[in-house]
Amino acid sequence: MNLTRKLSSKNLLVFNLVLIGVVFGFSLAFLSFSCTTPKSRYVAHAQQNPVALDENSLAIAVGLQNAFNAVSDKVLPSVVELKTVSLRRQNIPNIPWGDFFFGPRDRGPDSRGQEREYRSQGLGSGIIVRHKDGTYYALTNNHVVEDTTEIRVATKDGKEYPAALVGKDPRKDLAMVSFKTTDSYPLATLGDSDAVRVGDWAIAMGNPLGEQFSFSVTMGIVSAVGRTGGPGNNINDFIQTDAPINQGNSGGPLVNIRGEIIGINTWIASTTGTSVGLGFAIPINNAKRSIDEFIDTGTISYGWLGVSLTDPGKEIAEALGVQGKRGALAAQVFLDSPADKGGIAPGDFITHVDGKEARGVNQLTMMVGDLKIGDRVTFTVIRDGASKDIQVRIEARTDEVVSDYKKLWPGVFVIPLTDEVRETAKLDKNARGLYAAQVQNNSPADIIGLHQGDLITALNGEPIRDLPSYYKLLREKTRTELWFSITRNESTLETLKFKR
Repeated sequence: MNLTRKLSSKNLLVFNLVLIGVVFGFSLAFLSFSCTTPKSRYVAHAQQNPVALDENSLAIAVGLQNAFNAVSDKVLPSVVELKTVSLRRQNIPNIPWGDFFFGPRDRGPDSRGQEREYRSQGLGSGIIVRHKDGTYYALTNNHVVEDTTEIRVATKDGKEYPAALVGKDPRKDLAMVSFKTTDSYPLATLGDSDAVRVGDWAIAMGNPLGEQFSFSVTMGIVSAVGRTGGPGNNINDFIQTDAPINQGNSGGPLVNIRGEIIGINTWIASTTGTSVGLGFAIPINNAKRSIDEFIDTGTISYGWLGVSLTDPGKEIAEALGVQGKRGALAAQVFLDSPADKGGIAPGDFITHVDGKEARGVNQLTMMVGDLKIGDRVTFTVIRDGASKDIQVRIEARTDEVVSDYKKLWPGVFVIPLTDEVRETAKLDKNARGLYAAQVQNNSPADIIGLHQGDLITALNGEPIRDLPSYYKLLREKTRTELWFSITRNESTLETLKFKR
């Protein structure tokens, strides 16, 4: 009995060991199958579909990647993050039902209908362009630092410094800030934006959408050059790029493949407030003179010609015989201005400045603004169908002279009578003369009683046949006085006389 039990126990032990061995072996086989089969399949698949990389193509791609790496390493240490604080005022609403729901509250004796002050924080970018006596100077946009009371500069190495506003220029949307430190930061290398071509690589750097994405780099190409129509009557001829630019990138650099600054990122065209591939940068050549003036004087001086420029449009261009020509129409001229003294007259179509082509109103405005005060400059104009060179001595542009509309001659912008104008103004189809499309307040035309919408039929008693005859009469018949014969509400009238 005992022996049987012992044998049984021994047999049982053997059986268990055998069973364990079988299970273990099966498991090994299963594990081996599970772990090796995908690899086998992968290898087989790879052998069936071999991928051969072209070494030349790969070398080009790696070379381009190395170039982007090098540009980022070179420029990012010169990029700064601008943290700004502005003091804003907000009306405290008077909510009478508030006490009903929440009980009387003590708001102070003069709280209702009053204003409260609060701190508004902003974020932008900048690029270090100068260093002098322990002070670094960073170029940025005016709208980044406009109306700020506090500015701090953060660098890529994680340090932060208090900054001061050196100067600002709303016309070009440029500004400069400075900060002091004994630490060493590289200066950005400024390129030549006049050499930028459509299709060039464009690399945008800055701090989009807040600190979480600071010191970002995005890449695209130059989509266009010479773009106009920026916000706030900005007079730059912008570089357009599809490199992603978002809020917070303003003031940061647009860089070429050589690591040179070709522009200052400024605005985007978007219905959502985020990048849709339509970003715009101020060409760096537009800012080079401003950099030195900011540091030297804290202000920007502009040259002044003294003309009111406009794009003539198709009808006016055809009437004056300048269709297909590049330039801008001097529709009006300030009396006693450099243009008036030099001989530029209303109706002159300006095509060149010292031999350089003026492509339109914005570019001509910028060209004149960049002229030095006291410079003698030759303006090429088309007058009565002929080209004419006129030399003008440039004077300083001030707020006082550009807003003195009593000297804006004659103070009215006129357009030819087309069928569309006759229909819109409800004029007789046989009406003749010129339509007063705009009359400037406080100008000579306004003072003598001319109104927008008047039909001008004569100038100083001389009939007006067309636009060229109107401008010729302005030049030749108004040296001492000016008045108009007009039709208004089917009545024939004469204005008062303006004595020069």
